[in-house]
Amino acid sequence: MDTDDLEPRPTLTSPPNLDRMSVDELEEYVADLQAEIARVQSMIAAKQDHRSSAESVFKK
Repeated sequence: MDTDDLEPRPTLTSPPNLDRMSVDELEEYVADLQAEIARVQSMIAAKQDHRSSAESVFKK
């Protein structure tokens, strides 16, 4: 069993109302989302590398 299965899943908040945001606020929101996407992609890559390393050890 993977320990990630034991951790509670984060609850997602509802997205903000974009109609109420100014152009500057929307641009800042997009930048924040892009930073979060990059962070998640980095975590995915790290977990894939870790998994590949573990699989190579156990295949020997």
